[in-house]
Amino acid sequence: MRVFMTGATGFVGSAVVQELLASRHQVLGLARNDNAADALRAAGAEVHPGDLEDVGSLASGAKAADAVIHAGFIHDFTRFAECCAIEGRALAAMGAALAGTDKPFVITSGAALGVNGDVALESYVPSPATLPHPRVITETTAARLVAEGGKVSVLRLAISTHGAGDHGFVPMLIAQARKTGVSAYVGDGSNVWHAVHRKDAARLYRMVLEDGPGGERYHAVGEQRVPFRAIAQAIGAGLGLPVVSVAPGEAAAQFGFLGSFAATNLPASNDWTRAATGWEPREAGLLDDIATAGYF
Repeated sequence: MRVFMTGATGFVGSAVVQELLASRHQVLGLARNDNAADALRAAGAEVHPGDLEDVGSLASGAKAADAVIHAGFIHDFTRFAECCAIEGRALAAMGAALAGTDKPFVITSGAALGVNGDVALESYVPSPATLPHPRVITETTAARLVAEGGKVSVLRLAISTHGAGDHGFVPMLIAQARKTGVSAYVGDGSNVWHAVHRKDAARLYRMVLEDGPGGERYHAVGEQRVPFRAIAQAIGAGLGLPVVSVAPGEAAAQFGFLGSFAATNLPASNDWTRAATGWEPREAGLLDDIATAGYF
């Protein structure tokens, strides 16, 4: 298949590109500048100029391909709600371009959306009524496209999608530990995160693209429960810093804007996804990756 991709030069998207090319697919990657275009060509992909705000370019890219993977997002948290709205319009444009076809459309979401304490299941369907969060637009737009007959699948990434080159939450925690001089956890640190290696996630994208029937939600979750205290200990060992507990009221001071995440309990299941697809995570787990993947 010729696959149009947004986010093709990103941390996860670049791994998806390599997975697709290795499986003899072609990739047409959205490129917002010359650097992105050069990276795509170097990887062996074709270049489609445009960005997530250029709905005309998104539509033409989708029409020029046999399938679409949306793995892009504008990571500007100073205007997060606006970026979510931009994503909604981008998805709508690509979905409209695919209307009336049987072309697969795989949309990226998050397995942690709206969950705190309860195990996140693939069957969970967030809505603005139950979860007033800007990123819900991703899931609601996907659901609307399915209702309109689109062959749309949602792939939810783990809160920590890790591997060499990670620039997500773990590197942010490492930066905070360097800044404060300690690697911390909240309370007894028994709250858990879920995680996946970027290469495992990339394989799931390909499997869903090739064989997904549409209308389903999948969890790219390699590890369902990683204790946050163990993450703090791995960071402390990597930096040679003491590992300490902080009270819930001190979390914001210790972790900055990550305070709520550090204290949140985020278990997530992959049971249905594995049964439905045959996908089995096989890369390094989060704690081993922190120790060996160049995080320090």
